[in-house]
Amino acid sequence: MTEPATSPYLSLRQAVRPAIFAHRLLAGDAERAGTLVAECEELLLLTRKLLTAAGQARILGPEPGREPCPGPDEHSADEHSADEHSAGRHGRFLDAYADAGLLWAKVVGSSMALARALLEAGDWEDVRQLAGFLAGAGEGGAAADLRAQLGKAVWGAHYELLRGISNKMPPEEIGKVIKALRAVLREAPEELNREVNRLLVPLAASIYAIMRQRDIEIPYSSRVEHIATGGVAKYPDIVTISLDEIAAEFEGLC
Repeated sequence: MTEPATSPYLSLRQAVRPAIFAHRLLAGDAERAGTLVAECEELLLLTRKLLTAAGQARILGPEPGREPCPGPDEHSADEHSADEHSAGRHGRFLDAYADAGLLWAKVVGSSMALARALLEAGDWEDVRQLAGFLAGAGEGGAAADLRAQLGKAVWGAHYELLRGISNKMPPEEIGKVIKALRAVLREAPEELNREVNRLLVPLAASIYAIMRQRDIEIPYSSRVEHIATGGVAKYPDIVTISLDEIAAEFEGLC
């Protein structure tokens, strides 16, 4: 059964998901929620207004198979009164429908403000979840923007470690770098793939150097040397696969 629409765009379940998320934050660790309380309360207030306007639009909407507002014609006094009532009802329906659409835009904007506060607090998992809610409600642009901001935040958090990547890193440093690059690839927008791909060359070179120092027989199927010499430099679209291959070789050393 299809859920009744609460706005021109989405269902009731989609409309309340950001509010459910805000309630969860407020019901969690009070100290953690303290810095987010204003954003959460604003989101809840806007959602309430959205549902009120959407409910009015549904109640006032024209009945199936019936014209919302008859055109001018010769009617009796009773028919004329009914026409005026119908026209007024239709006008209120249009107003409520428009209000619901505008309030949904405010809900999305409030969700974005909440996400920015979460980013500043380092709550990346919550930002990822909020982006998923927006994507599920058809707000692909807003969701993509949140994910791009998340990717940049993750990159910034690991920047100092990543800028120190070289082709002569010790094993403990290599492990940290692999973990950081995986975190970046999990969150980063595609435009960062090329930058991550560039860092795979010195990373693979470090692993290859250790293999040579330890006189480890390098299997024919190994791609570490290929990556270390820039063999995948032109293919950022397979950066995740390349990193997994490097990580597997490194884990074999340990």
